[in-house]
Amino acid sequence: MNKRKLSFWEIWNMSFGFLGIQFGFALQGGFMSRIFQTLGAEKDAIPLLWIAAPLTGLLVQPIIGYLSDRTWSPRWGRRRPYFLIGAVLSSIALFLVPHSPVLWVAAGFLWILDASINISMEPFRALVADKLPESQRSYGFVTQTLIIGIGTWVASNLPWMISQMGVSDAAPNGVIPMSVKIAFAIGAFVFLASILYTVFTTSEYPPEDMEEFKLEKKKKNQFIPDILNNIGSMPLTMKKLGLVQFFSWFAFFTMWSLANPALTEHVFDTPAPVESTFNMDIPESAAAFEKANTAFQKSSNEVGRYMGMYGLSSMAFALILTFYTSRKRINRKWVHLGSLVLGGFGFISMYFIPSPEWLFLSFTLVGFAWGSILSMPYAMLSSAVDPKKMGVIMGIFNMFIVIPQIIAAVGGVNFAYKLIGNETINAMLVAGISLIIAGMCNLLIVNKDAITYNPKGEIE
Repeated sequence: MNKRKLSFWEIWNMSFGFLGIQFGFALQGGFMSRIFQTLGAEKDAIPLLWIAAPLTGLLVQPIIGYLSDRTWSPRWGRRRPYFLIGAVLSSIALFLVPHSPVLWVAAGFLWILDASINISMEPFRALVADKLPESQRSYGFVTQTLIIGIGTWVASNLPWMISQMGVSDAAPNGVIPMSVKIAFAIGAFVFLASILYTVFTTSEYPPEDMEEFKLEKKKKNQFIPDILNNIGSMPLTMKKLGLVQFFSWFAFFTMWSLANPALTEHVFDTPAPVESTFNMDIPESAAAFEKANTAFQKSSNEVGRYMGMYGLSSMAFALILTFYTSRKRINRKWVHLGSLVLGGFGFISMYFIPSPEWLFLSFTLVGFAWGSILSMPYAMLSSAVDPKKMGVIMGIFNMFIVIPQIIAAVGGVNFAYKLIGNETINAMLVAGISLIIAGMCNLLIVNKDAITYNPKGEIE
């Protein structure tokens, strides 16, 4: 099918739902470890509590991709029904997460939240490939990254902003502060509203051959065999990109799960207080615990605020590429390699910085990697696979995102950073090394269509 080139605003409208999705991911990534610690989780247990995120992605995304490839409604299209279902469930989960009374409830809500976000997210990746001609694929994925950057920065700063308005960061032991509760409620509203905006402003192309599509739907459901067949026959370029993704997402999972304890301890010198070390029956000891807990909560707000910088710099990265790719072709391979290496240096610098203010620079470098991770691999992949299978291929590609996170969660990240030393900040060194390895793996990619768009005659 020859697809016409879309205007910037058409691409913006179809990508706008990612603002809400990223609100969900940024609040989850920036503050779930803080919630776990507030509810009494040990530092070494935090990565395992995060296992919900990659496991639900591994299970949900291929299923949703497969189903959306086989879905068509004249009114709602192919991908939009899944946007909407995921948005409703995600908004409910986001609102409830910070009200968790105990640790296991928070971990359970993380499962629900991540599964729901994945229902919305996977079809958004496929929508870009569905709607855009190949010449605009980089442009489309970079525009998504621009919106993701906006969402990351605003959502990461929400608890700090709300605290600046006078809402207290203090809370009784085992209770999430009100500033965090309000931030998650705002995130729930933005998630639903932004998805609704895309649903009602974006149309979709029908299947290229409707008769063939209907016949395919009537066939006996071959979900498992089809998934296994697509895994077995994945293109070589997809496998090489998978290696890049493996080390990239190991690094970012390490950040999401351990940046809060690592930075509150090493950079801010305000570790989460352990209640068992305080005699809460003695007023002075109870007051000391409350003081230490409030300091930890405030520094956690600051960590979230600094983490927001990676969203802001990824947004700047995407903005520059948006203007550039709207007019010229780029070498996706070298852009991705350079961005990942810079991000790796950003993580490593966190170990050496003399004061918290330097985290702005560290997370700015991390943001260059994040901006590239959210666009370049998908642009390269979409130019190297069968467009009729774009949904299921994007879902399978997600395996290369979730498998490293599962390995990290079940002990990989704890094992890796303790090879360097017992301090949690060593996890950021591991993240940096992993990201630099991911960058070097780009040298394996040699498919010219994946590296740079090659014109093949498209509608202007």
